Amino acid sequence: MILNQVSVFLENRTGRLDEVLETLKVNDINILSLSLADTSDYGLLRMIVSDSEKCKASLKEAGFSAHLTPVIAVKLSHQVGKLQEVLAEIDKAGMNIEYMYAFSEGSEANVVIRPDKLDAGLAALEKNNIKVLSEKDVCRL
Repeated sequence: MILNQVSVFLENRTGRLDEVLETLKVNDINILSLSLADTSDYGLLRMIVSDSEKCKASLKEAGFSAHLTPVIAVKLSHQVGKLQEVLAEIDKAGMNIEYMYAFSEGSEANVVIRPDKLDAGLAALEKNNIKVLSEKDVCRL
């Protein structure tokens, strides 16, 4: 299952992230996972949220540059080498990982992955019985 991640470009200045978070709060949108990377001029906020379409629309209405990016989320047990096993399957299928980030849940980890060939990445994971999460699964976490 492919998830919609909300990607937001932010000017690298004080208070800009707070404005995004306030927009989400007043629109009753819950952040389930996020990643924030920056350069000297801008930041890139990537989020899995409770309602990606509503989030994108709310942020655009508030003047932010936001778009949806398809990603894959997988569930892994907390075991040494488990992430490497999953990424090896993507590698064997001839794909590159553009980026990824994770969030933990008790004895398991949930990893958001953006392979360069999304459908092939999903097929490789499912073929190897790796638990791929749906949007509904992620919202229940």
